[in-house]
Amino acid sequence: MYIVAIAWLYVAALMAVAEATHSAGTLLGGIITFVLYGLLPMALVLYVMGTPARRRAIKARESAELQAAQAALSAQPDAGAEAAGDTVAPVGKEA
Repeated sequence: MYIVAIAWLYVAALMAVAEATHSAGTLLGGIITFVLYGLLPMALVLYVMGTPARRRAIKARESAELQAAQAALSAQPDAGAEAAGDTVAPVGKEA
């Protein structure tokens, strides 16, 4: 994926150099050419292409946080939040 971005930026840089060195061209025109034909389109493409990887990273981070929270709960005594002992006497026996 990055080889295409590098090639695109190389071509845009050559276009910018051609614009800047042309007899009717200017340095500002070369900079604008590089930014508008090179940097902005590649930034947009790389952002869109990176969306699935960012989603996977977010889900993995949330899953790790959930597992850490569950591990912290299970490590505590009485993690089930139930009563410590029998408060009701069994049937047929008196307390």
